[in-house]
Amino acid sequence: MDAEPKNSGGGIEPWGDITPDAARRLVSAAVHAFAERGYHATTTRDIASRAGMSPAALYIHYKTKEELLYQISKVGHERALEIVERERDSAGTPAERLARAVRAFVRWHAEHHMTARVVQYELGALAEEHHAEVIAVRKATDGAVRSIIEDGVKAGAFDVPDVRGATVAVLSLCIDVARWFNARGRSTPDEVGDLYAGLVLRMVGADGGQDRRP
Repeated sequence: MDAEPKNSGGGIEPWGDITPDAARRLVSAAVHAFAERGYHATTTRDIASRAGMSPAALYIHYKTKEELLYQISKVGHERALEIVERERDSAGTPAERLARAVRAFVRWHAEHHMTARVVQYELGALAEEHHAEVIAVRKATDGAVRSIIEDGVKAGAFDVPDVRGATVAVLSLCIDVARWFNARGRSTPDEVGDLYAGLVLRMVGADGGQDRRP
């Protein structure tokens, strides 16, 4: 399983805010275990072992395996939302803001591909209350991207007959990077981000699809 950088994604380490250190180690271990084996095939003993701890020590910080998944999902989705909201609220034309949002969103999913796989593809294992909370964050992310596209349509810069459908397509394209990205592959996260930014601008018909880096 490919390792993830210790500090990436715009300089923000995903679990840097989690304390104490033991809780942070458990989350990191759970990410690797869930990404490698899947949530349902992973046991709390697997996670504790990867963190160099006993199963009993795990329960001091997290009562259930689902609580660990919730912590991962919540933090991961909040980081993704921060990325797109920052670009939505930044200066520049709609095309520039959309390109920056896609570039940063894709780069995060590539740099943190293991975390993103768990965040994006294990949602169904969350408890009902936790699932609803995470879905609310996902909807906010959707809304931030849709807002940029709407701005472009209003300004006559984008040719998009279905803004909602285009938003889903853009986000789906970006999220899928987590599924296939290989840290030892030919493309870097920055290169994939640049490629996808150009593709998305073509999708929305922005200035002939030219990606003019701000």
